[in-house]
Amino acid sequence: MIITISGPPGSGTSTLARALAAELGLRYVNSGEIFRRMATEKGITLKELGRLAEKGPEVDYLIDDAQRELAREGGGIFEGRLSGHVLEADLKIMLKTDLRVRAERIARRENKLFEDSLAESRSREECEARRYKKYYNIDMDDCTVYDLVIDTDRWNEQGTLAISLSAVRCLEEGGLSRGARRSSSSQWA
Repeated sequence: MIITISGPPGSGTSTLARALAAELGLRYVNSGEIFRRMATEKGITLKELGRLAEKGPEVDYLIDDAQRELAREGGGIFEGRLSGHVLEADLKIMLKTDLRVRAERIARRENKLFEDSLAESRSREECEARRYKKYYNIDMDDCTVYDLVIDTDRWNEQGTLAISLSAVRCLEEGGLSRGARRSSSSQWA
């Protein structure tokens, strides 16, 4: 089984991905770790690799290719902002949360001032939105590619995991493929 989990920083993607992987006995693949490994291999900082990514699509395409290769090798939980767009998956989950809530979470996690976290988050998201629109023609506010969108401001970690596991169990019980689910969903229109 392949499950993607996407969402902006601070929305809970890593928390959910780790919990789902443990609960389902699947491996966990984090696109951020792929990015960090690339920086280390190139002998540059994360910030420098981020600047390279802003100049052209090569860095993002390498991350996409690495995820696709890992997906071909077997199932797993794939966490990344574009994972739901670049991978064929049994279940695509998007986590959403208000920017201020996410900035508060990041500030606590990274021991930063809230104002700094808010400014950094806003800047990073604007940069990524421009990049993804330019290189992929993806509107990050369009959630139609996802099977499940969860507001992690409303649902805590346990609730988010329970909702996600319920979706997985429904898929397992129904045995429907992605294509079959898409075509059968039109019956509800």
